[in-house]
Amino acid sequence: MNPPQPAALVLRGRHFGAAQPAVMGIINRTPDSFYPPARYVDVEDALARADAMVGEGVDIVDVGGVRAGHQGDWVEADEEVARVRPFLERLRQRHPGLLVSLDTWRAEVASACDGLIDLVNDTWAGADGELVGVAARCGVGYVVSHTGGLPPRTDPSGVDYGPDPDAVVDNVLATLAKGARRAVEAGVDPAAVLVDPTLDFGKTTENSLRLVAVTSRIVELGFPVLMAISRKDFVGETLDLPVEERLEGTLAATAIAAWQGATVFRTHDVRATRRTLDMVASIRGDRPPVRAVRGL
Repeated sequence: MNPPQPAALVLRGRHFGAAQPAVMGIINRTPDSFYPPARYVDVEDALARADAMVGEGVDIVDVGGVRAGHQGDWVEADEEVARVRPFLERLRQRHPGLLVSLDTWRAEVASACDGLIDLVNDTWAGADGELVGVAARCGVGYVVSHTGGLPPRTDPSGVDYGPDPDAVVDNVLATLAKGARRAVEAGVDPAAVLVDPTLDFGKTTENSLRLVAVTSRIVELGFPVLMAISRKDFVGETLDLPVEERLEGTLAATAIAAWQGATVFRTHDVRATRRTLDMVASIRGDRPPVRAVRGL
């Protein structure tokens, strides 16, 4: 059986798909990210990390100014802008050809970064109903996510999609399909609309594992799929490992999702993810080996 062929993703003229999945590197302009090595409070440190990511094969850099979970102080919109905009300005000057994503749920933050980003990563599933319209007006891509109805910066508790293990899959598919239609209707280029099952958000560990296992069903929605797997709790709980020891589990899940046609992988570990995706693409038959001289 041939592996699924994903829909193409197009951002600022760059195309990604089965032969070239995209690595999205994470830079958190926060003091409280769940993974300490991804905290870049100092702008110069953040720029140095971006430089390193470029050397490691990154395609998109995803910049956030607020921790996803409820831990840490509440961050108002003006503070979020102050954390991300100066860095985005410097990043654009330093790497003008680099694709940049903004991780925010707030329309006013995205508006303040107009001209500096190529993608809005709306991790909180349209909690701010104006955000998708901002993405359309700015002419950038948009990520549709699934949080099980949770508001921003809340951790899941008492999650229950019912006794059928595929109930969460059906819920995710329906939500993502609706969100993708809304993005297109708002004016976002269909080739720049991504769908993200948003593992861990509003989900149990079993829910997230199931969604990785059936990535191909998400691919069948007809939009490029973003998988944010990197060092998440479902990996840690599955293997009983702390965040600093979750790389191998992350890469295993990455390979499974890539084989099934996911296109973009948000990661803390750019080089390892780039190599994993390239190897999977070659096994799928979509990417030729760089060298093939053995046995000739």
